[in-house]
This record gives sequence, structure tokens and C-alpha cells, in this order.
Amino acid sequence: MQSRCISLAFTAAVLCVCRGYTLRSSVSWVVSNDVVEPEDADLSEEVAPALLVDTTGMWKKQAESPGEMVKSEEDTVVQLSSRLFSYPVEKVKNSASSSSSSPPPHQETARTARYIAHSSDWGVLSTISSQQGIKGIPFGNIFSVSDGPLENSTGIIYFYMTPMDNSVSDLKINPYASLTFSEAEGDFCRQMIYDPEDPRCARLTLTGKMMEVPPEDVSFAKEAMFSRHPVMAKWPVGHKWFFMRLDLIQVWLQDWIGGTSLIPLEDYFKATPF
Repeated sequence: MQSRCISLAFTAAVLCVCRGYTLRSSVSWVVSNDVVEPEDADLSEEVAPALLVDTTGMWKKQAESPGEMVKSEEDTVVQLSSRLFSYPVEKVKNSASSSSSSPPPHQETARTARYIAHSSDWGVLSTISSQQGIKGIPFGNIFSVSDGPLENSTGIIYFYMTPMDNSVSDLKINPYASLTFSEAEGDFCRQMIYDPEDPRCARLTLTGKMMEVPPEDVSFAKEAMFSRHPVMAKWPVGHKWFFMRLDLIQVWLQDWIGGTSLIPLEDYFKATPF
């Protein structure tokens, strides 16, 4: 009985000490009684970063009044750095509009390949690694991509790269790579309740040689990338960004049950995505 009383007293003391505090992770949100409906929420480039509060402490005092933002000296840095990698929601909606239409019939393999290449905003680029410890072993890396502005699909995949990236170091030694897309990136597979590994959820792998975009084509590459990924326009120039493209050797597609297709390059480039 005595130990139980001591335990209760200890618990009460802890609750008293911790009153007004909440346990938070390194990146967390202030809990507010104010409810903001998603349709009315302002998630613009200027406002959205302010919704995040970064703290290095495990305990942080709650705001004195509901909805009051807890500020720290690091908040300004966090907001500024967040803006380098974000852009207004309206631009996101516009850049993703190409993936909202239905895919072509699966029998039309060339069109399906072009559809996936055009509607995908990112893919996995696999290179032969030059990194210490995994030299000579395949290495996959996520990259934002574009085959042209929304209204001008080319089938040629463009990249915005920095020499600081491990994959670029790999490509300097061996310029050959494969770029893989999944139809699971869009809404179609979720709506159909297809697992990403289901053959009916199409997969496309483009294999070829990664080349720096020549000066005469840089203007189009810039339009292709920045129209689909507008945030790139404000990335730090100190990273020495440059444009690359994948010159195709093979187009591999699985978009239905019963096997895969190797699509002739001529058919691939002749096809239209929509």
C-alpha cells in the first residue's frame, strides 16, 4: 500500500512538472484548436514552410494561446531552406495534370510507353556505381524528369543534374544507364487496386546513354524541366546544375499479364502519349 502511494505521488509530481509541455519529434507541428479545411488552407510557397516548427529539443513549451506559433531562432533558416525545394500548390496541380487522363489500351504498347514517359515526373536512374565499397554494382537513384512541356511530349527524357551527385560521378566513368518508371506514380493503379508489382500496373524501363544536352538544345531542355518542376529555377547556382538527356537504346515495357514487350525505337517515337 505504501509503495502504491509513493508511485501515485511520483506520477502526480511528474504531471505537475510537465504541465504545459508536449513531447515532440525533431520536426513537428504545433497542436491548435483551430481547424483549417484543406480546401481553404493557404499552402503557398510563402505560407507553407511556416506551418513547420523545427526544434532540437525533446520538450518544447506549448503556445500560451490556441493557434499561436512557437518561434525559435532556427525558424527563419528552416523557412528559407524550405522555399528552395517547394513551389505553390497551384503549380503542382498544373504540372501533374498530364497524369490525370486514362492510360491507352494495354495492347497499344508504344503509346503506353510514351504515356508513362510523359506523365511521370520522376523515375529511378540505375548506374554502375563508382562509389567506394560498391564499385561496379548497380546503384539506383531518384531523379525528377521531363520528356517535354505538358503540351509537347518528345519521348526524350531530360534531367537537371549536379556534379555533386553520386550518379553523375558514375556516369563520368560509364555513361550507360537505365531509367525505370511505374504507373503506380499516378492514380490509375490505386483506383484499380493494383499492387505496383501487378503486371497490369505498367512498368517502363528506358535504357541508353546519358549525354549532356548540347548548347543548341539547352533552351528546350530548360523549358521541359522548369515547366514541369518550377522549383528548379531557384535551386542554388553554386551546385553547378546542368542538363542531361537519355539517348535511347532499348524500350522495355510490361503493361499486362503474359510477358513483356521490347518496343522498336521507331514505333516509340512515332507514338503519341494521349
